Amino acid sequence: MKPISRPSLAALIGVGLCVGAFAQSDEQQSVPFADGALTITQKEEYGEKTLSFGDKELASAYVVYFDQIAKLGDVEVALFDVGDGGNACGPAKIMVWKGEDGAIRRASIGEDDCGAPVTAVAGDWLYFVPWLTPGTSGVVKRWTPQDGFATAGKLTYAPEAGTTWKDIDPARLGSMIDAFGNEAVYDRAQELLGDRLEEVATSLLVSGAPEKTGSGLIFGDGCIPHACGTYNGFMAIDAANEKLYLARQTDDNRPEAWPAAESWPADLREAMEKALTSSE
Repeated sequence: MKPISRPSLAALIGVGLCVGAFAQSDEQQSVPFADGALTITQKEEYGEKTLSFGDKELASAYVVYFDQIAKLGDVEVALFDVGDGGNACGPAKIMVWKGEDGAIRRASIGEDDCGAPVTAVAGDWLYFVPWLTPGTSGVVKRWTPQDGFATAGKLTYAPEAGTTWKDIDPARLGSMIDAFGNEAVYDRAQELLGDRLEEVATSLLVSGAPEKTGSGLIFGDGCIPHACGTYNGFMAIDAANEKLYLARQTDDNRPEAWPAAESWPADLREAMEKALTSSE
């Protein structure tokens, strides 16, 4: 399987917020299925919701969403997103189907792994595709009711082949993390960071649109999801001179920088220190 590029953070957020055909509600919801119905019911005493088929409880959590009914070969499979809510982890994916013996069965992915990968329906299979960030790889799983889970392949993050410094357009960057999709930037980041690429890139995952220094350099800062204020990151691009600058917050209030901060343009170093150094 060929490497693929990571989609933009905005695209991933859109996938993560997709909740299927039903909005979360305190009212009982019913999904016709297998000559019966799958129901989502509010538990009065705890505020949790349960997913059931008749008297058979299939899942219980604070958030239960109906996604879709997929046709895998001759078998219909109902898909639900189930989790604790909040922003700590995404939901798990619950698959429900009727076995050959007529019994309702369930399987799941992501319950012990901070949420399920993105789900795709393809022919007789469900595919679970990991979200990739710069410097990472992930295993793609596939699933059928008959055979369960199997490894389908491995994906590795990769930038867009052939893109250069001249292709960098600040208007097309939702955040600095998107700049890693440029091959020239990505290659330079690997040269500067080596095996710390994933670590530093992760510190930029939560960030806003890039800014510009007075001299026209593109820059932005960010943080680790659910851990902002701890090891925040900073990234800047000087496309005209084909230079990349990266930095990361540390415990001792002296950011690590690649290349060394002493070699940075004064206005850029000032912006970095303002972003990553707490006030005395």
